[in-house]
Amino acid sequence: MTPSPTARSVVADLRRELPDLTDGLAVAASVRAHDPLAGPGSLLAIWDLLRSEVGGVGPLQQLVEDPDVSDVLVNGPGPVWVDRGRGAERSGVHIDDESSLRRLAQRLTASVGRRLDDACPCADVVLSDGTRVHAVLPPIAAQGTTLSLRVPPRRTFHIDELVQRRSMPSAGADLLRRIVEHRLSFVVSGGTGTGKTTLLSSLLSLVPPAERIVMVEDAAELRPDHPHVVRLQTRHDNAEGAGAVAMSTLVREALRMRPDRIVVGEARGPEVLDLLTALNTGHDGGAVTIHTNRIEHLPARFEALCALAGLTRDAAHSQLAAAVQAAVHLRRRDDGRRQVAGVAVLDTDSSGRVRAQPAYAFDDRSLTPLAAAPALDRLLLPES
Repeated sequence: MTPSPTARSVVADLRRELPDLTDGLAVAASVRAHDPLAGPGSLLAIWDLLRSEVGGVGPLQQLVEDPDVSDVLVNGPGPVWVDRGRGAERSGVHIDDESSLRRLAQRLTASVGRRLDDACPCADVVLSDGTRVHAVLPPIAAQGTTLSLRVPPRRTFHIDELVQRRSMPSAGADLLRRIVEHRLSFVVSGGTGTGKTTLLSSLLSLVPPAERIVMVEDAAELRPDHPHVVRLQTRHDNAEGAGAVAMSTLVREALRMRPDRIVVGEARGPEVLDLLTALNTGHDGGAVTIHTNRIEHLPARFEALCALAGLTRDAAHSQLAAAVQAAVHLRRRDDGRRQVAGVAVLDTDSSGRVRAQPAYAFDDRSLTPLAAAPALDRLLLPES
């Protein structure tokens, strides 16, 4: 429900008058002073607005709480945009005041011990509920304070639900089940907003309940429906530049936690080397998501990330070839719908370079075998 102008006016007055907006008694007394005839409905609306202004994400709260919204985008003062799985679209929310928008960005950043000001005009933080917030202040953001919120999934979709949503055909779901069942280590790849985290959560939900999954993430976005999950989350440094815990550190810690499967929510730095090392030390069945626009570009992406860890090109390809067997690629259709595009096998050419060889292409209703289909089928044969 959109707060009324009257409620917003009262909240603006309370901000000026009260030092502590979390003091419920003081807030109630002040509201009564502003409007002695305010009924329970008015009081509740004002209290909800205060709650979002003080502890939530202000005028964006109703959008973040929408279960269909995955991204909330503020491009300076004006209309707020959202992504509900159909691409960016205007919401009914407007923020017309630059000072309020700047204050919101600074409050969200400060809530996790980071700073956002003229000396440090960009910030990337994760809120306590897992929402990832990126903020940029003017004059770096020429149009005004810019906010980008990535909202974690509110629920985990069963793989059969993804079939019903036409994200993959039924035969494709069966193929992905077999990849998990046979403990192939795999990559979920795709561009931004293609549904990599949603799909990986669904696939991890298929892991047998007796197996222990240890997940390492920047933000707690993976939510598999599984009884034995350990979640490790990175921590950024505070305003004094201390206290950071990196992804690489957590991947190494995960190795000491008796994992049956190690999962990295998203590889985007040198931690990819620690993951490949883990998968090469007997921890098969692991998984990771990675950004790449085409599945054929996946080895080059790994090569670039391994270079950040100081690994040579030959060593990177050697590690990747021994660690990962398959890749599941997602795309975003022209109509904005997220869809599994296909599955590839990772093998090596005569020079030892890893190739992502397409094995099956997916569409809404069926899957088409491609050149590497026999190679994937061999990996999925029952053990003798």
